[in-house]
Amino acid sequence: MTIGRKRKRTGPKSALLSHHKPSPKLASLSAKASRTLIRSHHQLRKRYAQAIADGNAVAADAFLAQIEAQGGLKSYQLASIKGQSNERGGDSSKALMEWLQEGLVCLKGDTKKQPLDQPLLRMLEVGALSTANACSRSRLFDVTRIDLNSQDNDRILQQDFMQRSLPSSDQERFDIISLSLVLNFLPDNASRGDMLRRTAPFLRALPESLQAKGSYAEFFPSLFLVLPAPCVTNSRYLDEDRLKAIMGSLGYSITRRKVSLKLVYYLWTYIGPQEQPHTKEEYKKVEVNPGKKRNNFAITLDWN
Repeated sequence: MTIGRKRKRTGPKSALLSHHKPSPKLASLSAKASRTLIRSHHQLRKRYAQAIADGNAVAADAFLAQIEAQGGLKSYQLASIKGQSNERGGDSSKALMEWLQEGLVCLKGDTKKQPLDQPLLRMLEVGALSTANACSRSRLFDVTRIDLNSQDNDRILQQDFMQRSLPSSDQERFDIISLSLVLNFLPDNASRGDMLRRTAPFLRALPESLQAKGSYAEFFPSLFLVLPAPCVTNSRYLDEDRLKAIMGSLGYSITRRKVSLKLVYYLWTYIGPQEQPHTKEEYKKVEVNPGKKRNNFAITLDWN
């Protein structure tokens, strides 16, 4: 059964870019309520995507109606913003800045007395919700922010990373890309692998002015990746060894990692495609961690 032409509501774009008015109760959501809304939104989107894949228009409409009843993508984003607020300790970019402050000479000491007047490094922040996170305040980065449904049209470009034009020069490339709680938002395994694979063409070699500074070469060019901890620690189809193998096939080497009860943080330095035969190995959905209580989060990689 083909759906989409007559039932425009059931196309994937509707669920991703819903502009349904958020509930006024969002402003007073507790931390627990925010997490519940976020978790429910993810579950409904997965069921919606599966219904679309199965050609079940009735089920797809039902799941889309539930998503819209919760306020759609905008409500999800507002709940995410509240979760990332300073009073809740949710700014994931703090982990990145802690790593850089430990390793970069320019950030050591009292940076208030010796401010970084000119941003030296270019950052692409995918799924940006705030313009005041730790990376933005550091003055280390010239940040380009994009999101599917921008909450700040003046400073966050409304754009799908997967539709962003590939760069034609280093002036359009970046030193670091941030995918913080973005990969888990995608509804299927293949799209996650596609997004990871698409990051490398957007990275540039370290500028010559910084190549002589050894500490920079350790950290850049790179990908900052944040996921809910259970995606790696409690999945049937993904663990850290498999994630390292997938990222290695894409030319990335792990530089820093941090695991908390809720999140896993990674900094992957791009070293370029390897020459070994397994470079083009496909990573299918294979069980690596059996267990009845584990989740089904997976990342697959297909080079065809």
